[in-house]
Amino acid sequence: MARKKAGRRPARRATARARPVRRVNRNRVDDDTTSTVASDSPLPRGLAVVGIGASAGGLEVFTQLIEALPADAGLVVILLQHMAPDHESGLVYLLSSHTRMPVTEVTQNIRVRANHIYVVPPNVRMELFGDRLVLSPRPSDRSRHTPIDTFFASMAKSVGTSAIAVVLSGTASDGALGLRDIKAAGGITIVQKPETAKFDGMPRAALATGIVDLVMSPAEIGAELARIADHPYTTRSAPGGRAGESIADTQLARVFDLLKPLSGIDFRQYKQPTIRRRLMRRMALHRIDDVEGYLRILKANPSEVRALFQDLLIHVTRFFREPESFDALAAEVFPNIFDGREPSNRPVRFWVCGCATGEEAYSLAIATIEFLNKHDLQIPVQIFATDVSETAIEHARAGVYSHTIANDVRPERLRRFFAKADGSFRISKEVRDLCVFARQDLTKDPPFSRLDLILCRNVLIYMDAALQKRLIGVFHYALNLDGFLMLGHAETVGAQASLFSVSHKKHKIHRKKSVAAAVMPMALSLGKLPPAIQRKRIETGMAGEKSLEHETNRLMLERFAPPGVVVDDDVQIIQFRGQVGPYLEPAPGDASLNLLKMAREGLLYGLRTALTAARKGRKPVRRSGMHVRSGDDWLPLAIEVVPMTALGRQYFLVLFDESTDQPSKPVSGRRKATRPDRPAARDSGKMALLQRELAASRDYLQSIIQELEAANEELQSANEEILSSNEELQSTNEELDTAKEELQSTNEELNTLNEELQGRNEEVNRVNSDLVNLLASVQIAIVIVSSDLRIRRFTPMAERVLNLIPGDVDRVIGHINPNIDCPDLEQLIIESVETVAPIERDVRDRQGKWYSLRIRPYKSIGNKIDGAVLALFDVDQLKRSEQRAQLAQGLAYAVLSAADRPLALLDRDLRVRQTNEPFAALFGLRANDLRGRTLAEIGGNGWRIDGWASPDGAVGTQLPPVNVTSRGIGRDLVMNGTIVQSPDDVDHTLILVAAEGE
Repeated sequence: MARKKAGRRPARRATARARPVRRVNRNRVDDDTTSTVASDSPLPRGLAVVGIGASAGGLEVFTQLIEALPADAGLVVILLQHMAPDHESGLVYLLSSHTRMPVTEVTQNIRVRANHIYVVPPNVRMELFGDRLVLSPRPSDRSRHTPIDTFFASMAKSVGTSAIAVVLSGTASDGALGLRDIKAAGGITIVQKPETAKFDGMPRAALATGIVDLVMSPAEIGAELARIADHPYTTRSAPGGRAGESIADTQLARVFDLLKPLSGIDFRQYKQPTIRRRLMRRMALHRIDDVEGYLRILKANPSEVRALFQDLLIHVTRFFREPESFDALAAEVFPNIFDGREPSNRPVRFWVCGCATGEEAYSLAIATIEFLNKHDLQIPVQIFATDVSETAIEHARAGVYSHTIANDVRPERLRRFFAKADGSFRISKEVRDLCVFARQDLTKDPPFSRLDLILCRNVLIYMDAALQKRLIGVFHYALNLDGFLMLGHAETVGAQASLFSVSHKKHKIHRKKSVAAAVMPMALSLGKLPPAIQRKRIETGMAGEKSLEHETNRLMLERFAPPGVVVDDDVQIIQFRGQVGPYLEPAPGDASLNLLKMAREGLLYGLRTALTAARKGRKPVRRSGMHVRSGDDWLPLAIEVVPMTALGRQYFLVLFDESTDQPSKPVSGRRKATRPDRPAARDSGKMALLQRELAASRDYLQSIIQELEAANEELQSANEEILSSNEELQSTNEELDTAKEELQSTNEELNTLNEELQGRNEEVNRVNSDLVNLLASVQIAIVIVSSDLRIRRFTPMAERVLNLIPGDVDRVIGHINPNIDCPDLEQLIIESVETVAPIERDVRDRQGKWYSLRIRPYKSIGNKIDGAVLALFDVDQLKRSEQRAQLAQGLAYAVLSAADRPLALLDRDLRVRQTNEPFAALFGLRANDLRGRTLAEIGGNGWRIDGWASPDGAVGTQLPPVNVTSRGIGRDLVMNGTIVQSPDDVDHTLILVAAEGE
């Protein structure tokens, strides 16, 4: 008998909102369907497309969502549900009564319109091309049929940032990969809260991707879709619109200022339209239309700054993205790299830029291992994988990915290079050991060098042209001769084409040319300038005309300022100011901009001492009375060294001043025909010059000695500090050794405890197995319920007697309909638990069979009441025997009362159970006086009643007659006995006695 009656489907209510259902015949879908598709027409501006995917439990959540979605939201809503291929869908009919929007089943090449709901038909695959829905045959392989992923991917390509993807209740993981495509295109991703889903497989798989924007219940999703439809991000991001056009440059600069301290990245060199779209996207998620309002949120909430930073990085990747490109690497790049390499040579070095969460780096490692194994090569390989996001790098280092990667990785690769762990896939040690992950900002951190291959796919597309050009030069520098560079499909080497030759045009594989190394720009980036200069350059655009004041200053400096140079702390010339040819000249040998090497004769000793004094005193130093050689003459000169600090570094301005107090007459250095009366003057001039040079050399030598002594003292102090640090390190090392021993001891204790726990676990498993087998073999209906009256366990007999099923485990016993007549069963259990006393009651099943229901409290080992035990014993035979005995006894009583003859009813012990008045009168007594007395007591020991001592026989058996003497009438009587109850039921054996006179 069925336990529950099947519920009838409620009648469809006629509501005012119901619209006529559009029932159309689906066109036949052939393999060449796409060839008949009309040319793509873009969606109207401001029209967003919502793709909603579900599987098991989809009807309920679809209904909740569309009931909360206004009919005039201006959205194109497309519902995708897994359906049986040979089952006619009734989804259109069922949903039409819950919305005022027309619900239409999709036909081939149908054009979508706003405020309409479209339902995918069964047994097809659907895609969006422009404003049309195109159907194609369902693949024969069920594992490849992921209709939600397929549609999300087409929606991302067709509408981009106007795409909204929603994943609802369902099993498996369909939709998770499609969310990645939506995220990469700038769309919005929404997932149902797993706890509100009847089947949470699809929502949890989507959340595991880490790219979900909103997590809500179905009703909340419907209201949120209506709000998103009115946001400027949606209305302006459709084809023809410009998302972010309302964001001013000054506001964008303030956003960059908030991002820079947290991320360390200057986004000014990234493509501004992309950043504006991402900024508007975050505003849409926060229900904000005003940029100033979002700036206030950024200032008050650092977590939103981090979220915006992660959104700008766009970490969307997958294993073996564009598989043909990896095939091209194995066919054309790897043979050139590994050909002729010996295992003893340096390792082959690869660099993956912008590796995100590591999928591309591991894909390259797997492809490399497969190539090496195929050609039986034992060449060491190093793969450097870098990204600007520390969070992404940590994910990549862990090497754990959700089960959705099975859609991207072939089964044989999954078996070889991955291991299953808690429903996820962990990369194997063989692949992990090849990869080195590190955080790196391509725009400012130094690159790797001596590389054989660089993968930089879909990274340059987010940067402006100047930064792209700079990075291409960096890649050229980092590669070995004939090294390879692989870019994304939308990327190119651009103006740096002379540095590379094209190796594979389709997959953007380039090879380094044997040309001069690219010159990397030495100019400071905008992000390294002081904030005031940054703001000034942003406001002026760095391209305005020079003001009159600046032009005047330039002319005055050129005409009246002394010539000079700017040098850094290493005396390397940074800038030349004015004509410095009379004072500096290139030195023979290797080219150098060292000021001391370029100084002309006569300047070296003065420059050294002036620079040393300016560096030590940190104030301007002037040296007069100097002479510099100019041809055969010596010109008088004064130098001034002015220290200055810029951009956090020390610089010196060295000025050459010819306007001195000395006579401007040059000192001759050549022997000329002079008057004989002036030799002493010439000699004295030379002598004075030599003495000044000697004095300057002594001063310089003395300063060098003082610096050396100071350096020695500093080295001695540093040596003492190092010795002290060494002692501290030794002490720390000893502490670490002690801690290591303690950890080893703790580890041993943990191992011992683990062994004990394993033993106990095995014991518990054995006890559990014994209990299961015991309950399975006991032919008694037993049900164990918990303290909250939920069924915990039951025997197979209980499954048959009470009509239970395995699915009833963990259900409240009061919520089921057991096959016994006991309406207060739940109350009896509560009473037994509360009173800690057993309760017994006879009950019948629906077939009328009797059972004895016994309820006892369930006591744990700690003597704690934790539920109850219900047992049903079959007492049907006993109950029926009692009923028969009661019936027989009742009939006998009736016969006794109605008969005129002396009759009596005895039990097995010959004790009177019932008599009539005529029988009692034979002994001069009343009937009540004889009840409960034996025949021996009534007639005395002289009665010969031995033949009745153990009556035996079936119903109707005659006992031997007994002769007795009546006291009441004084004559002999003959008593004849007949058994009226079967002795099989010994407790109810009765003897009918009739007395007759002789």
